[in-house]
Amino acid sequence: MAKTISLINMKGGVGKSTLTVNLAWHFAAYSQWRKKVLVVDLDPQFNASQYLLGVTQYSSMLERGDQTVWDIFESNTRIPGRNVRQLDASTLIQNVITLKNGGVVDLIPSRLELAFSLKNPGHKERQLSKFLYDIKDSYDLILIDCAPTESILTTAAYLSSDYLLVPVKPEYLSSIGLPLLVNSMQDFRKEYDQHNLRLAGVVFNATSEYSPEERLSKNGVRSIASQNGWHIFKSEVSYSRSYPKGAREGQPIFRTSYSRYSQVSKFESFAKEFAIRISL
Repeated sequence: MAKTISLINMKGGVGKSTLTVNLAWHFAAYSQWRKKVLVVDLDPQFNASQYLLGVTQYSSMLERGDQTVWDIFESNTRIPGRNVRQLDASTLIQNVITLKNGGVVDLIPSRLELAFSLKNPGHKERQLSKFLYDIKDSYDLILIDCAPTESILTTAAYLSSDYLLVPVKPEYLSSIGLPLLVNSMQDFRKEYDQHNLRLAGVVFNATSEYSPEERLSKNGVRSIASQNGWHIFKSEVSYSRSYPKGAREGQPIFRTSYSRYSQVSKFESFAKEFAIRISL
């Protein structure tokens, strides 16, 4: 069955969506992996969905009425004036690419209406884990791109996951979301003590070697990690303009036009360390 990892931080703007998409592409496309990867976009802002599908294809998907992750959460909800549709994996799971080497990147997209589920959260937190359990045998790796909030979506991600991966930007206030994450995980473990949720580690993302600010920020993060027994990855994902350019082109860092080999190599090093950490 697939390993399921949620990328999460209670602070926004740390690069979760970009990291999620690039990890998915890496493990599907590189010949030593050739994995079947499913990306679950669990953020109402749907950045990962637009990155993987492109704006035009994403809009066409909504116009066709294809299902999204919102339909998973609302599959048992009775709403006046709206017919409850049975979940259909053929329209819910979007194929992004099927590679000749056997690797696959699929997507369960998000949409803005997912935010409505936060207003009426009652008894929906297990819907995602139930759906993913039924399709886990079809994949090697499931990556969940989480919203930067504590909500039913967070609990749903925890219940669906084997591991958490925490991207952090080494900048002022970089650690602001980490104490919230500590409390969130503690509360979850008290409520769901039979679920074995592990933290794969913290990765410094979009690093630029700007000292002393980065050094001070990293030290603050390391202090919190040490207090909680969290692993910090030795490999870092450095800042590059090729990442936002790749999002515009709909390509990972290693396929983005004119991306530097040094940047690609740094991402490869992190991906390898990450794979070892989760025993992929």
